[in-house]
Amino acid sequence: MLNLCFSNYSKFMSTFLLVCFLGPLWAQQQTEKDAIKFTEILEAASFADVAYGTEAEISEFLQSSNYSLTQYHMIPQLNIAFFIATDDLAKKQIIAVRGTSNIENTMLDISLKLTPDDYTGIQLHKGFSLAAKQVFAEIQPVIKKDYQISTTGHSLGGAVALILAMYLDTDHFNVGQVITFGQPKVSNIAGTKKFEHLNLIRVVTPLDLVPLVPLFDPLDINNVDIYWHGGKEVLLLSDTQFAILEGISSMLRATKFTQQVLNDENLKNHQMSFYIEKLDEKKSRSELVPFKNSFNLFNLFGS
Repeated sequence: MLNLCFSNYSKFMSTFLLVCFLGPLWAQQQTEKDAIKFTEILEAASFADVAYGTEAEISEFLQSSNYSLTQYHMIPQLNIAFFIATDDLAKKQIIAVRGTSNIENTMLDISLKLTPDDYTGIQLHKGFSLAAKQVFAEIQPVIKKDYQISTTGHSLGGAVALILAMYLDTDHFNVGQVITFGQPKVSNIAGTKKFEHLNLIRVVTPLDLVPLVPLFDPLDINNVDIYWHGGKEVLLLSDTQFAILEGISSMLRATKFTQQVLNDENLKNHQMSFYIEKLDEKKSRSELVPFKNSFNLFNLFGS
């Protein structure tokens, strides 16, 4: 038993140091110049939120904007709905994908292994990529090459929205902002690296477990297929405060939850209404603060 513990510890130290070395290469140090525009994030949040509505509700919502509803479709066999809104004056399109508020189903759905994706050439979550491929096929007749196309979504919808952006980028569309809310992981380290040029903002709340799963175990870093997040993680803290994490800092945030049981606070933190509530607090004034990880090496081996 002692030899096994030492072996696990040695493996952890070598792989942990490797990722600590690689992480800074992929994540630029944040400064105040990297200001997050919460008005833009709130606009994306409103699109992600209304994606849960009916076609009539979405059309009514868009009447107060410069966008018009170009396409709405429900894919019953996948329980996925999405819509495309178009602003012809600004030559922009937004694709919003409906997610799920059922955190328990989400935790089960994202337990699948990564599989090769021929279109992007990377490893992707099988279920998310299948959904994204079907949505991508559906939108082909109406997306415009000379328009800037942004994507957004909440929960599973955020995962599909990100993979859609990867497909659009691979097909040489002009991909704009990708903003997701409570989005689970979709790819591994190599896949994340390939699409690090995407303008991705992942908005998360402190107790939402969905963006953290599969939960990060540093002992698995030697596995090249380990799930890994990309983009800027905007962590919505209390009142006007928020933090920005990337790379290893973002991944280590999951270690504090490895021995916790799902509870009502986790459910509340995952709801789209809670995201909008936390964003509203930062609409007029926001304060970027450092985030301290509570990572403890010895917690990895049990109490």
